[in-house]
Amino acid sequence: MRFEISKVLDAIEGRVCTDPSLARAVLDLAEVIRYQDLDSGRPANLLRLGMVIDALARELEEDSVPVYAIVHRALLSDADLTSNERMVVRRWADDGLVEVLDNPGDRMLELADLLGLPVLSRARLDGLRNRFPWVADQPGRVLAPVPGAGGPVFIAHVGGGNVPVAGTRSATGTKLLARQWRCPEPGCALFAGGGGGGAFADLRVDRAPAGQPPPTLRNGVPTCPRHNTRLGDAGPRPRTEVLAVRVGGLIRRRFVLTEGQAVLIGRAPEQQGGITLGQWLNDEARRWISRSHVQFELRVGEVIVTDVSTNGSGIRPSGSMAEPDRIPLKPQQSRVLAANDMVELYPGVQIGRADELPSGAPFTPTSVMAEAPTMAMRLPRV
Repeated sequence: MRFEISKVLDAIEGRVCTDPSLARAVLDLAEVIRYQDLDSGRPANLLRLGMVIDALARELEEDSVPVYAIVHRALLSDADLTSNERMVVRRWADDGLVEVLDNPGDRMLELADLLGLPVLSRARLDGLRNRFPWVADQPGRVLAPVPGAGGPVFIAHVGGGNVPVAGTRSATGTKLLARQWRCPEPGCALFAGGGGGGAFADLRVDRAPAGQPPPTLRNGVPTCPRHNTRLGDAGPRPRTEVLAVRVGGLIRRRFVLTEGQAVLIGRAPEQQGGITLGQWLNDEARRWISRSHVQFELRVGEVIVTDVSTNGSGIRPSGSMAEPDRIPLKPQQSRVLAANDMVELYPGVQIGRADELPSGAPFTPTSVMAEAPTMAMRLPRV
């Protein structure tokens, strides 16, 4: 039982991050873990975060969907959690995967405003509508996770529908994210030396400086939300592009391409931080796709793809799937990836800019709760 719970918590860990380019929604962890009606279980259960993440992935029709979680510091010692759960939350805090605050206040909405993220919360937010008008004006920006027949579903606070809707980054958010910030407090997980610890998906790798979260603002001054200290400006943030891997019509993973940091993608690249596709491929695709198949780089704002495989790849200009439009990309050949272009490693295996690569496949994204023991979660009858 303990081993199974540890495995599912590890899977959930791969779906929490404070990287503004990867997070797909923001939530208050102390609130979510107390949605007792989701499983009729104990007063607080960290597995409920996994249930909500699964619901988000189903609605977005996308795999590996991460959330930006804020955490009240009191949760690190909350007696309603098991000792193992408290240890896990502390590790997330130490690694900069979640944002720990003494007084969360309206930080959840501030983050959603700065980053253009939807909010997953049952809390009444009426008192904040003057500061954040989109709470009342944009249907789908704030959704309440509630019990459903096969797990949590979402109900929009305003308007109809159950699909989370992203907004646009505020002008202030764009300015804050154009710079790197440094916290004067030693060991700050979010703003240490302009970077900070962190991880995504299965790889426990250090986050690049580009993955820094946005500072909070105190009287207009960029401030560390955890230490409430003024941040120092550490210079411009590296340029980034968000790319996505689509296999069988489903977005399996997004990743950030940062200027000066090449990323290898293939069946099982040996490079630290490389993107492994093997777990999503059929036998024929595994035989065709090399361990390291393509390399992506960001140079002077342009995405450069280089084929490093044995069998070659192809470019789908403007996403066209017509075979005559396919442009071969031979081994060791490089090409600038235009805005709507896709790189095709094998039929049904494509990589492109995340905003230009729609998802939607006739199967359900992989559940982070797959390893959860049944007695740890009892779905209520609806």
